[in-house]
Amino acid sequence: MVEPQPEPWLRGTLNEVPVVHRAVLHALELAEEDLSRWCGALTASELNARPAGVPSVAFQIRHVARSIDRLLTYAENQQLNEEQFKALRSEMDGNEPPEEMLAEARAKFVDAARRILALVGEDLETPRTVGRQRRPTRLGALLVHIADHTQRHVGQAITTTKIVRGSTERSRVAE
Repeated sequence: MVEPQPEPWLRGTLNEVPVVHRAVLHALELAEEDLSRWCGALTASELNARPAGVPSVAFQIRHVARSIDRLLTYAENQQLNEEQFKALRSEMDGNEPPEEMLAEARAKFVDAARRILALVGEDLETPRTVGRQRRPTRLGALLVHIADHTQRHVGQAITTTKIVRGSTERSRVAE
């Protein structure tokens, strides 16, 4: 039997990166692995299913990818552009093929790692603002929130996947 690989934070990687940035990068790496493991083989109908009215797995994946982009924009001391607002408004849509949705998420994870590494060396206590109301926060808080927020939605995607797959398995058995 093959021993499962430890979570990214226990693999001894990214040791040259400061601890906060490293923790965020490891959280995103784990998120990407979990999404791939649990949600990567879902069909379009499974990805878009909404058991008991909960948001679909497709929504969770789109939201993870696009919220990381938005939060990093604030971390970079920028405001959102119209393309980001358009992407935000379309997170509940389920029109794109699964391959495109998952490719978008993978690309956002790669881009996020690059952007987080670009923030190494900046003072984590540097003031930042978030949202249209420009709520005050700090760079370090934003980075930690990216990890927290991502993990929360990945957990929701996994739970919804288990429910959808359980429903699919039960209906196959009933046939």
